[in-house]
Amino acid sequence: MSVKKLRVVLAVSAERDLRKLEPAPALELCRDMASYLEAGPLPIGKPRIKKLAGFSPPLYRLRSGDFRAYYRIREGEVVVLAIRNKKDSEKFLKRIEEKRRLYRKREK
Repeated sequence: MSVKKLRVVLAVSAERDLRKLEPAPALELCRDMASYLEAGPLPIGKPRIKKLAGFSPPLYRLRSGDFRAYYRIREGEVVVLAIRNKKDSEKFLKRIEEKRRLYRKREK
C-alpha cells in the first residue's frame, strides 16, 4: 500500500521568511518539510511535529533545528503559513491568537 503524498505549499509570508534564512538552515528546513509534511503531516509518533492547542482550524508546528514551520492542512495540501526562529515563536503565536480574538469580536 502506497502512502499518498500531500503537496506542500508555502504562503507568501512563509516564502519571505525562508528567503531571509542562511542557506544551511534553509536547506535543512526544506528537507524536513519535504520528508515530514509530504508523507504524513500529523503528529502521530513524530516528535518533530506538534498540534498546537486552542487553534481552530488546527495549527501544527514542525521543529527543524532552531526554526519552526507553522502550517495547516487543507484538502490534499499542507499550507506553511510562517517560519520563525524558536525564540520568536511565542510572539508569533500570541499575534495569531490576538488576530483571531479580534475577528471573533467583529463577527458578533
